[in-house]
Amino acid sequence: MRRNRAAAVGSVTLSLVLAASACGGGTSSGGGGSNESPKTLTYWASNQGPNVEADKKVLRPELDKFEKQTGIKVKLEVIPWSDLLKRIMTATTSGQGPDVLNIGNTWSASLQATGALLPWDDKQFDKIGGRDRFVESALGSTGEKGKDPAAVPLYSMAYALYYNKKMFDDAGIAKPPATWDELVAAGKKISKGGKWALGAEGSNLSNNIHQVFALAKQHGADWFSADGKPDFTSDGAVAAVKQYVDFMGKDKIIAPGNAEYAQNQSLSDFAKDKTAMVLWQAAATTFQSQGMKDDEWGVAPVPVPSGAPGQGSSVNSMVAGINMAVFKDTRNIDGATKFVKFMTSDAEQKILCGKYGSVPPVKTAQDAPAFSKPELKVLRDTLAKSAAPLPQVANESQFETVVGTAVKNLFAKAAEGDAISTADVKAELGKAEQQMTN
Repeated sequence: MRRNRAAAVGSVTLSLVLAASACGGGTSSGGGGSNESPKTLTYWASNQGPNVEADKKVLRPELDKFEKQTGIKVKLEVIPWSDLLKRIMTATTSGQGPDVLNIGNTWSASLQATGALLPWDDKQFDKIGGRDRFVESALGSTGEKGKDPAAVPLYSMAYALYYNKKMFDDAGIAKPPATWDELVAAGKKISKGGKWALGAEGSNLSNNIHQVFALAKQHGADWFSADGKPDFTSDGAVAAVKQYVDFMGKDKIIAPGNAEYAQNQSLSDFAKDKTAMVLWQAAATTFQSQGMKDDEWGVAPVPVPSGAPGQGSSVNSMVAGINMAVFKDTRNIDGATKFVKFMTSDAEQKILCGKYGSVPPVKTAQDAPAFSKPELKVLRDTLAKSAAPLPQVANESQFETVVGTAVKNLFAKAAEGDAISTADVKAELGKAEQQMTN
């Protein structure tokens, strides 16, 4: 699914980029420097829809509208998530890149560390209407804390609990679980006769990270210390990973085969009535594409220990989403800034987020009826009240790789029937921490 693809590429380490001398650079031929309005911009858009062609159909009319308003033509390339980070890495070192590009918001600090992206200080933000137009949680995923953001929020998403109404009815479950204890209890009623309660994607490293990040918050843990050093073996982090893997190994509410699942496979099982629940980001359009009707599924906040999502220990989602960045060395900085302003305008936010099923990170764009649907209301409330950004550290992408792999390894052992002890989890996370410090 597109939202997880947005972070899935984060499993590609940025160490080569961070070690290189980044020069950035736009390649558009129409620019003449920041004091001259460019006539052409190159834009790398991330693949948000079912496929690249679908994105072109969504974006092209809006880009034509921008050209009509400004006289600036936008050369569009929609890049699959499997290629996007590698393309950006190459662009930061070669100087052959776009003027404007989309990035997964979890990459913000890592790409910021290359020095290739334009910093968004207050003066730059004022050119697009000001920093205070944006939801605070979305701004929290735009770069390292204490530094000017490296990007601007474009599309916001969060995790929710999606449940299959028929499977709940068949099991005699009246409402979605609000706590993890309730989820396990409901899951044991459902998990029989070839049916399973909860979907997981054990081979999807970034999805693993997203789940254990929120669980660690609920256990009072962060993955990095205040000085940015990895802290993967704290009691809270270990408890979070064990809780997640135990859904398969101990509680037996996740099918063992899910240990090998990759991108979107859990959603397919959900749509086919094989799995009753999935923890996912804005999934409506994916269910529809697989033939599932809107009235066949429901949505609720991701469970928490107390049952009441809120700030602090009741964090139940990472702040997911897409940011828009500008290469610092583009010759078209004025045109690029105008384009970011256009894409983050109230009107365009309502159009684009409405078509993609995401939540506008622009506050005043959220009042459109489209964003009051049950699914998006849950996501909006989560972003406003109980979501937290993944660690905004320069080696965040390596974190996704090594900890995501640790969870994958533990799922593989659980699938084989091995009991997973606290010591097993701590040892696996210890290996991951060692990889970060080597």
